Amino acid sequence: MPDLLPDSWFTRDLPVLRAVARLVDSPAHGGAPYLGQVVPASGLPRPQVVAAVRGLVDTGYVAALTNVAGDVVRITGISGEARRLTGLWPTPQSEWERLGEQLAARAAGPPPRWNGTAGGRWPTRRPRWAPTPVPC
Repeated sequence: MPDLLPDSWFTRDLPVLRAVARLVDSPAHGGAPYLGQVVPASGLPRPQVVAAVRGLVDTGYVAALTNVAGDVVRITGISGEARRLTGLWPTPQSEWERLGEQLAARAAGPPPRWNGTAGGRWPTRRPRWAPTPVPC
C-alpha cells in the first residue's frame, strides 16, 4: 500500500473553513472577509491558511476573489455544503436528532397550558370587545 500524505482536513482545512463561515455569516465583515481577517480568526499561521483556502476554493467549498497573480485576496462566499459542514445549516442527521428531542419532550408529558391571559388562567367572563353570541 502506498504511503499516504498526512491528514490536512481536520488539522488545517476544517478550522479555516469554520473561521471563514463565522466571518461570512457575521455582518461585521459584510459577508466577504479579507484573507488577512481569516488568519487571526483561524488561529493558524498565514502559509497554512493560504494553502487551506486554495484547497477549499479548488473543491468548491469557498468562492474567492483573487488578484492578477492568482493569490486569494478576499472570500466572497461559501457553498451550502460548507454551511452544513460548519453547522450553519442543518444536516439530515441533525434534523433527525432535533426531531427525536422534540418527540422525547412530547412523550415526557403535555406542554404547559397557556391561553394568553394573565397568570395562564381561563377568563371568568367574556371581554367587552368580544362580540355577543348570536343564538341559532
